[in-house]
Amino acid sequence: MRIRLKVVLVVLPIVVVAVAMVGLSSFLSATTGITRIAHEFLDFKTLELERHALSQWQLLLDNELADVPEMVEATKFGVESYARGMLRSETEAVYAFDPHAELVMATGQVDLLAGERDALRQLVESRTTELVTPALGGVQRVAKGFYFAPYDWYILHSEHYDVFYRDVRRITYQTVVILALSIVLSVLFLVLFAGTLTRPLRSVVTSMRRIIASNDLSERVPVQYRDETGELAHTFNIMTEELDRAYAQIKSYALQAVVARKKETKIRNIFQKYVPQELIDRFFENPESMLVGENRVLSVLFSDIRSFTSISEAMNPDDLVQALNNYFSVMVDIIMSHNGIIDKYIGDAIMAFFGAPVKREDDAYHSVVAGLEMCRGLESFNRQQRAAGRPEFQIGVGINYGVVTVGNIGTDKKMDYTVIGDMVNLASRLEGLTKHYRVPILISQSLQQRIDGRLPTRLLDMVAVKGKAFGARIYTAALELDQTQRRVWERHNEAMELYLKADFTAASEILTEVLHIAPQDEAARRILDRAERYSNKPPPSGWQGVEVMESK
Repeated sequence: MRIRLKVVLVVLPIVVVAVAMVGLSSFLSATTGITRIAHEFLDFKTLELERHALSQWQLLLDNELADVPEMVEATKFGVESYARGMLRSETEAVYAFDPHAELVMATGQVDLLAGERDALRQLVESRTTELVTPALGGVQRVAKGFYFAPYDWYILHSEHYDVFYRDVRRITYQTVVILALSIVLSVLFLVLFAGTLTRPLRSVVTSMRRIIASNDLSERVPVQYRDETGELAHTFNIMTEELDRAYAQIKSYALQAVVARKKETKIRNIFQKYVPQELIDRFFENPESMLVGENRVLSVLFSDIRSFTSISEAMNPDDLVQALNNYFSVMVDIIMSHNGIIDKYIGDAIMAFFGAPVKREDDAYHSVVAGLEMCRGLESFNRQQRAAGRPEFQIGVGINYGVVTVGNIGTDKKMDYTVIGDMVNLASRLEGLTKHYRVPILISQSLQQRIDGRLPTRLLDMVAVKGKAFGARIYTAALELDQTQRRVWERHNEAMELYLKADFTAASEILTEVLHIAPQDEAARRILDRAERYSNKPPPSGWQGVEVMESK
């Protein structure tokens, strides 16, 4: 008898037993029906609660009591009492949340976990009426909700997840048991008939097991019969010969694949700590440019909220955190829109850089535009602050351009992709000098040279900041100027060149002209006072116009 016919005779009983799988259709129908009934019952309760709440509110409106706080609180208590009356199990519960996702009504004790509040806040904001499965107090629940406008509540009628799907789980368990029994019977039936049919294959199996145990591919299977089993043995012998030759190569390829996969996984984990996802893909296109320590020319930006201590003392903690989050959201969006990387938050300060890990053509230009847009974006933020009755924020932005060391700094437990170096310190000190010079943004001379002609800049001074013996020119910048401002800046820059050449008389004449155009111009007034002082008492020999500053 051909082995094909033997296999048919063995498999045929399995096909017969497999008819039991028809029970799966019954299982699906039963679970679908039970689930639908449970959903409809929960939906019915939710609608009843909503109707009751609306009826209570309508009574207040009909009796013109909607403006009486005591009556409103009474209706709220009535809604809560009605909700408690609807409960049919200890695990069932009704909760109500205000627009800030704070619990304002509950039929049972619940302590929300920190990780649950964000998801709950999104749920409240969506005001969905669909079936949801939120986690409340560490317990997964099934709930239907609705938004009740008179109270500004979002109300959830919920049941414990396990209780809600209890009947479905029971049917699932019963179905699994039945199917398991069917499989056992099928196996027993197969063993009963296969015992006499598979004797010729046992020698093949024995030889194969010896090969598996010893990894000796020189083992050969004896060919006993001239049927399919014999053909199987002969084919297996040919296969082992080929595998023996390819085994070494396979192990080599496997090792290379494992090493490559681990390397890729490690690199991705490192990058995802500090680099946007889209940049990771770019680096994997060019593995040679993996992030390592290197010296690179880029822009470093620092921004800080002025008098933040005074602001924080004038606000309660919740409002302060919300205001800071809104502020950071505006500033970070601007920085990232110009391909900047947020290095870190230092209290209320932001440190960012432009030009790493991906170097772009206009990093210096975009760093200045980002700083200027941050100052402009602060105006819309402050409008919101004023509308909310909160203090306005004022910021200072310092940007420097030069060589820094960029790379991974930290340990395998906590690592930052950051920049360090003297140029970073200078950027921080430029931000500190914005308070002294009463301008929102200061940039270094190296950065001004990169944007000269593309953005208007104004030379404010030649300073030697704390820790530096040499002087550096500092500038402010603007996105655009009106005709008067452009005239003021151009003439001021001319005066500064004369001032730095110790031609104080000529510089004073131009600065006087500037103040005639803009009488309140602090920058011109500052340099004019110095020029007049030096005209009367000349500076020492070798003077180069450097003012020593003690900024941070």
